[in-house]
Amino acid sequence: GHALFDPRIEAEQNEEATIARELQQAILQKQLELFYQPKIDAATLQVTAVEALLRWRHPTLGLVSPARFIPVAERQGLIEPIGAWVLDHAIKQAATWRAAGMRLRMAVNVSGVQFRQDDFAAKLGRVLKTHGLPPDGLSCEITETVAAENTEATRRAFMTLEQLGVHVCIDDFSASPPAMAALRQIHLHELKIERAALAGCVRDAQARKLLENAVKAAHSHKLRVVAAGVETIAQRDLAVHLCSDELQGYLFAKPMIARAVIIWAAGAPSALAQAFRPTAFKDTQPLDALPTQVAFQPTRISMQR
Repeated sequence: GHALFDPRIEAEQNEEATIARELQQAILQKQLELFYQPKIDAATLQVTAVEALLRWRHPTLGLVSPARFIPVAERQGLIEPIGAWVLDHAIKQAATWRAAGMRLRMAVNVSGVQFRQDDFAAKLGRVLKTHGLPPDGLSCEITETVAAENTEATRRAFMTLEQLGVHVCIDDFSASPPAMAALRQIHLHELKIERAALAGCVRDAQARKLLENAVKAAHSHKLRVVAAGVETIAQRDLAVHLCSDELQGYLFAKPMIARAVIIWAAGAPSALAQAFRPTAFKDTQPLDALPTQVAFQPTRISMQR
């Protein structure tokens, strides 16, 4: 046998070791931050929820995306303390908003490692009680891969979260056969259509039909459907015609710090009413589009869930 040395492999390994070492100190040095991206009710234009998104403000690299450091944290066994930090701060923020009259449901991404822990629901219950947030004010988003595992650990995790009263959502739903099977086997509250799936349906009729059937199946199981990653008017129109219940994406609002959420909400009514004015919607509606069930009218934003 033989092996070829590639300097890039060594560089990647050294970079991962550096990230892992510095990530261990990130929590203690308060370098982790949460940003929040609003979710909009497709029928009423109400702000119904926000998703907590983790960022690492590195002293030399600047604001680092979780796509870069979360995989390292999972491989290096650091995801549990980071996930616990995210849940604690997100729940605390949701409780603070609720006390101020902003009843927003908080969505948090939960790693498979956290989700499979036998005491995950118990720990989560204690954090909710500590900050005074009712369980239905929190939505745990798990990946489609974890939801489709169909193992004893995941089934038990779903059952304990259901007993606790926390909402559970499948993130990045792609309408694959394993994911569709998961809808019938586990207790969920909502699913989120992945950005790539929604974008691919704009011009692909077959992909659109598959996703349409998936949305119908979700609604038949009494699940809410969130269209995520909406960045264009065409994607927005498609999400509405698919009867999505909630919309999320840069077209409406980018992730922002907690204080900015309050400022954004103050100006959101006129901005969203303008974005959804009926004349603009008719102009951009595809000729072969299905009749929409939503009549977009100028409306005031309510911060009630």
